Amino acid sequence: MSAISRRTTLGMILAAPAFGASAQTRDGAALAMAAREQIGVTKAYDASYRAIAYPLGDVLRTTGVCADVLVRAARDAWQIDLQQRVHEDMVRNFGAYPSSKTWGLKRPDANIDHRRVLNLETYLERQGALRARIAKRAAGDSFDELRAGDILTWRVWGDRPHLGIVARGPDSVRVVHNIGFGTKEEPLWMFKLHAAVAHYRWRA
Repeated sequence: MSAISRRTTLGMILAAPAFGASAQTRDGAALAMAAREQIGVTKAYDASYRAIAYPLGDVLRTTGVCADVLVRAARDAWQIDLQQRVHEDMVRNFGAYPSSKTWGLKRPDANIDHRRVLNLETYLERQGALRARIAKRAAGDSFDELRAGDILTWRVWGDRPHLGIVARGPDSVRVVHNIGFGTKEEPLWMFKLHAAVAHYRWRA
């Protein structure tokens, strides 16, 4: 074997664990675990507009909104910054997002866009992560074939968008979310009085 071939082979062997580790961490279980680790840390809910850094900006982890559960979990589990990804996609395709229609905004805002469920729904669908859109007015536990790390959205208390991450499934499904009292893990059946909207499986 030539010196070049030996160096190439050795490089591939040394690189293999790193590639393998990356592939293993970008699965649903890692995302679910990262969401669970926010329990007891994020103890409050605050939807106030905040000016934050970009990229990798965040409000204090002791507080936040439901979307922050996903944003933080993606950073912790997969080293993926949804703030940057959503912002960059909105810069290129602003008209595809509800920010221009629902809130009447004229341009993307990296402080808040990734913290809005409607924008995350749009981004996830544009990434091919949509598995099912639930029939209108279906109960909030009307999801099938759920796995750890799947992302679910609802309209709670009428029309308020909400998001959670499946912590365990497909049996005895539990969801991590922040609906107003900090990040918690609760059984899916507790959502049955709300309206189910969509089921995503995003593996980035």
